[in-house]
Amino acid sequence: MTLLVSTTLAVPLWIFLLMVLATGWALLDRLLLPSVRWFLRERANRVLDEVGSRLRLEIRPFQLTRRRALIDRLVYDPEVVTEAQVFAEAEGMPRQVAMEQVERYAREIVPAFNAFFYFRFGYWVARHLARTLYRVRLGFADEAIHGDPGDASVVFVINHRSNMDYILVSYLASTSTALSYAVGEWARIWPLESLLKAMGAYFVRRRSRNALYRKVLQRYVQMATAAGVPQAMFPEGGLSRDGRLRPPKLGLLDYIVRGFDGERGRDVLFVPVALNYDRTLEDRTLLLDRELDAESLAGPESGRPRRSWVHASATLFSFVARQLGLVLRGRWYRFGYACVNFGEPVSLNAYLAQADAGPQQLPKEERFALVSSLAEELMARIGDLVPVTPVSLVATVLLRSESEGLSELAIKGEVWNLAEDLRASGAKVYLPRGDGEYAVHVGLRMLRLRRLVDEKAGIFRVRDEERLILEYYAHSIGHLVRRASGLDPRSSIESSVEGFGAGQGDTVTRG
Repeated sequence: MTLLVSTTLAVPLWIFLLMVLATGWALLDRLLLPSVRWFLRERANRVLDEVGSRLRLEIRPFQLTRRRALIDRLVYDPEVVTEAQVFAEAEGMPRQVAMEQVERYAREIVPAFNAFFYFRFGYWVARHLARTLYRVRLGFADEAIHGDPGDASVVFVINHRSNMDYILVSYLASTSTALSYAVGEWARIWPLESLLKAMGAYFVRRRSRNALYRKVLQRYVQMATAAGVPQAMFPEGGLSRDGRLRPPKLGLLDYIVRGFDGERGRDVLFVPVALNYDRTLEDRTLLLDRELDAESLAGPESGRPRRSWVHASATLFSFVARQLGLVLRGRWYRFGYACVNFGEPVSLNAYLAQADAGPQQLPKEERFALVSSLAEELMARIGDLVPVTPVSLVATVLLRSESEGLSELAIKGEVWNLAEDLRASGAKVYLPRGDGEYAVHVGLRMLRLRRLVDEKAGIFRVRDEERLILEYYAHSIGHLVRRASGLDPRSSIESSVEGFGAGQGDTVTRG
């Protein structure tokens, strides 16, 4: 006779939960994740087959290489390894510790491009967001950009007015290529970081002075350029805080020039791109940052602290809530026109033909002088291409006559005369529907909706407390207005715009 004994084994709850989690992870890793990865790869390959035939700038093999392989290639690049050894000796640390730091930088920089995500999800979001917020227009495109770039690397060089720039240019360029952006630290938050990396963006610490980090970033940019990856960069290095074009930063441009080998490598084509908005989403925030910067320069006792990310997030949510409120009340309008112009490409090979030696052989000072000259040339071309939009025209006219004010009929006449002068000087003026009266109507409507102007007895005047906002939009075409008036347009970069009142163009205190 067999005696069965039943016993109960007590297991602590935390051990049981660990066992459940371990079992779930094993099932996920062995059964579900491989299927999901296979499914995504299959969809990505279908998208590549579909869009590959219509893209003018094809997706390069470098973009399709596994991210782990790109990271290893970057980490063990001879120049990076040499710099890591120098860095370790200078800091008194083991070489292995320096190499671990290199790998962290590489993981931070290298994107994880996904064609399915870019052309399906990314394009859908960019298209709907851009067209929901703005009336998007392609104002001008030089005939040369429709030509065959051959094997050259194409780099779109763009003025930076809003964080919408990324979305707007990606949307308009999506029928031709998949762009890889240099993105600042602002986007290194979850889940935005993962989304942007899947879109092919690489991250840049713009203010880093770490020589090892700069070498890793430099080599990634040079590898991507040598592989022909279409890129987009903002040479100003940040958003314009007063509406004017800013002096160019030379970092990424210097990396490209330093790694360029015109004899054995690809040519690099820089395509100038200029955009402008009837309303920039961040205009008030940018002017506030400018004010805080000016106060901090005056001394720590007089300056207010920089805005924290909590304050910035609260500002964003407040803005979104106000817009949703207008939508629910049926009083919401799109933010006017967003216009983009594409200029004639600049060949780096042709530009450097004037130098007796390649940029690698030039002394540092001469190379920087060469890069600085190239940057100024590109910024000048971008400045020439800046679209003249309805709000910028109306703001310029109102600021010229702010003391006495203008009737709507007088505004139309002044805007028409200004538009004709700008056209005669070569500026790209965008008048919606080709109608000057309609342009004044939509420009003035935007200013009235935002309560930036007052109307009394049919006379429009700038509100004193909103003068900086109107200056911000007038500054976007200030260099073009100066050129049309026979003045030097270059003096409007980081300087006041003529015609807005003596000494008031750089005012940062609020009325």
